[in-house]
Amino acid sequence: MTAFMDRAEKAEQALRQLFEPTSLGRNDHLSDRFGADIFLKREDLTPVRSYKLRGAFNAISKVLAGGMADRFVCASAGNHAQGVAYVCRHFGVEGAIFMPVTTPQQKIDKTRKFGGDKVRIELTGDYFDQTLAAAQAHCREIGAHFLSPFDDADVIEGQASVAVEMLAQMETPPDIVVLPVGGGGLSAGVMSYLADAAPGVALRFVEPCGGASLAAALAAGRPVRLPKIDSFVDGAAVAQVGAETFAVLGAADPAHVYAAPEDRICATIIEMLNVEGIVLEPAGALSVDALVDMADDIRGKRVVCVTSGGNFDFERLPEVKERALRYTGLKKYFILRLPQRPGALKEFLSLLGPGDDIARFEYLKKSARNFGSVLIGIETKDADDFPHLFARMDAAGFVYQDITDDEVLAQFLI
Repeated sequence: MTAFMDRAEKAEQALRQLFEPTSLGRNDHLSDRFGADIFLKREDLTPVRSYKLRGAFNAISKVLAGGMADRFVCASAGNHAQGVAYVCRHFGVEGAIFMPVTTPQQKIDKTRKFGGDKVRIELTGDYFDQTLAAAQAHCREIGAHFLSPFDDADVIEGQASVAVEMLAQMETPPDIVVLPVGGGGLSAGVMSYLADAAPGVALRFVEPCGGASLAAALAAGRPVRLPKIDSFVDGAAVAQVGAETFAVLGAADPAHVYAAPEDRICATIIEMLNVEGIVLEPAGALSVDALVDMADDIRGKRVVCVTSGGNFDFERLPEVKERALRYTGLKKYFILRLPQRPGALKEFLSLLGPGDDIARFEYLKKSARNFGSVLIGIETKDADDFPHLFARMDAAGFVYQDITDDEVLAQFLI
């Protein structure tokens, strides 16, 4: 047994102070869909609904055992904050959690609930970099220990407990494990443990298209900072993987790193909610979402997908549903030049099919003569209905512009 294996297994045993192993079970829906045995390792079922509790517990435990500090500081607007808060209350130690001013109230309330009177929440900065700088300055000022969400050897070791549990829950190791990647703490921990405990297990990594920092690091041979990220997948939208995590993940095959489109992730969230009753946050859905990209590779194999978190704010559900409908082609938006004459609107409405539903109708510009510009949203039951609708509109002489995939117009109009 290697030193890392031993430490990871001890971390897994120590975690039993907080919760039992998260469940690992075969998912019939996904298995049937992909012709494989798909298992879900349900990290969305920890007490804080994400795996982040593991790394926070291991890191704080070691700091306390070594007498290095008894006060802790972190910067996070999500799962790391909640994990740190939970562990601080468990050990009865003080924690200061810095969050951006823009953090949704739901996340602030949950963090406060988990931390109780042991945690103080500081809202500062409009952007995370500002929040991080304030947290680190405060940490130095009071002589506390700063808890990184991923770029810390003890955090990585704690996250490896996911793999320890997984192997103990299976009679034989799986063929493939699919892991979400943000800063890389979970994937580095699992990769390190499996390299020693089950070297025959293949790994696949998934990051959001708008935050593909691991792919960028592998291409450059070192961690590099992305100039821009899409923050929709907030639990994994990281501009740069950690130095500690890349020391492990640098050995990954770039061909085994997948990028999941944000709109497709929305469709996966809706599918898992409607079909399986499983609530996943965007980052938590990454491993399931990427199965479609590796369908040929996984057919007939035993695959474990780590669902990393279920802290989904249901106020986001309308946006997620909207993006899912657009991705699947069931909803389109277009700007129609509508003639300003009696009967023109009725003529347009007569072109709609039985499965077409008007979800949005708004005059953008209406003059007293000639034409008016109308924003129209159409939702249908079958994506193949749209080519027929557009053909009927063309034949009737209507002039229109499909803006469904126009990011600039969609941002202002939809």
